[in-house]
Amino acid sequence: MSVINTEIKPFKASAFKAGKFIDITEKDVLGKWAVFVFYPADFTFVCPTELGDVADHHAEFQKMGVEIFSVSTDTHFVHKAWHDASETIAKIQYTMIGDPTMAISNNFEILRADQGLANRGTFIIDPQGVIQAVEITAEGIGRDATELLRKVKAAQYVAAHPGEVCPAKWHEGEATLAPSLDLVGKI
Repeated sequence: MSVINTEIKPFKASAFKAGKFIDITEKDVLGKWAVFVFYPADFTFVCPTELGDVADHHAEFQKMGVEIFSVSTDTHFVHKAWHDASETIAKIQYTMIGDPTMAISNNFEILRADQGLANRGTFIIDPQGVIQAVEITAEGIGRDATELLRKVKAAQYVAAHPGEVCPAKWHEGEATLAPSLDLVGKI
């Protein structure tokens, strides 16, 4: 995808958070780590399992200074109705952005324009608004919040430690690598 290492584009939207409707723009994302969790639609099947999983780990994300934003092409009104109707979605304390104009989904290059739906995609964004990681899965494949936490920790580590990289399966506290000529062919 061409969005890696690009800044998020300007947007304005209505959202549902903590029992209230709020307005949100890209400026609300800047200055902190953020994760955007795009999904096809409210009142579906895989989507609530994913959003509920993220809700179950929300406190961990907050401790890391990470804001979570879920996004679908539904309206903020539909997000509230889903929040009121579903025990799983009622756990959500993070911002649920409505994208009925599909502008945000289009900005992140995640829109299925022929259907008016977002693909299932996750974006990790640094405090400068630069997209550091992207994961896209097919309609029937749910994501794992534990793996997302690991990826955010790796992105935060790399940002805080220039010259170091996190190898496969890296977890906080484990050894990292410092790429150099000495490592070529030795890993």
